[in-house]
Amino acid sequence: GPGEFIGLIGPNGCGKSTTFNCISGLLDQTAGSIEIFGKDASNMRPDQIQNLGFTRTFQHTRLWRQMTVIENLLVPPRDQFKPNPFASILQLSSSAEEERLARAYDVLEQLEVPHMAHNLASELSGGQSKLVDIGRSMMGDPKLLLLDEPVAGVAGPLAMKIFNNLRQIVDETGISVLIIEHNMDFILRQGVDRIVVMNEGEILMVGTPDEVRSNREVIEAYLGAAGDESGGEEE
Repeated sequence: GPGEFIGLIGPNGCGKSTTFNCISGLLDQTAGSIEIFGKDASNMRPDQIQNLGFTRTFQHTRLWRQMTVIENLLVPPRDQFKPNPFASILQLSSSAEEERLARAYDVLEQLEVPHMAHNLASELSGGQSKLVDIGRSMMGDPKLLLLDEPVAGVAGPLAMKIFNNLRQIVDETGISVLIIEHNMDFILRQGVDRIVVMNEGEILMVGTPDEVRSNREVIEAYLGAAGDESGGEEE
């Protein structure tokens, strides 16, 4: 719903990233339908879904590696370019471009990485790439933001700060956030409104963190998966 911060959790291989790929149009669903903001998005292209106000990140970051961090952040803002290329060139020197640049620096400051603004994305560590990917997603003015394990590889204190920032953004702007997190103990402490628990491709339950924490089926699903896992990646 509008202004909701939702966690999507489940053992490795249960279908979390596949669900994100179906929602964002990268995979065609084999059954059912995808609805975003009351519109059937089942047969939409990814760019058409993005135009509805949707932004996502990936489990494995996909930054433009030969661009700097600040350049990565300046690409996603909407309505930058006019149909007439000459008008676009004129717009790039306008106050709107200066505002976008200032906002990009503000995002980096919020993520505590302003010193990386002019580093090439190819020079970043895995954790730093995750931070830049979150910043880039926020520059697209999303109404719905899907984050695929955004704090994987990020140190604990900074991971908590990122979640706190996301909670504040949701409260202040009313955007909706759906976030994949593999670590159940971590997500239960981070102030999300509701949690969707998946297991073996199906929804096991939806509830508040307290309800999830006390649900025996959820506990058994995680403990059973822990015994079966061999360290493989999420599909």
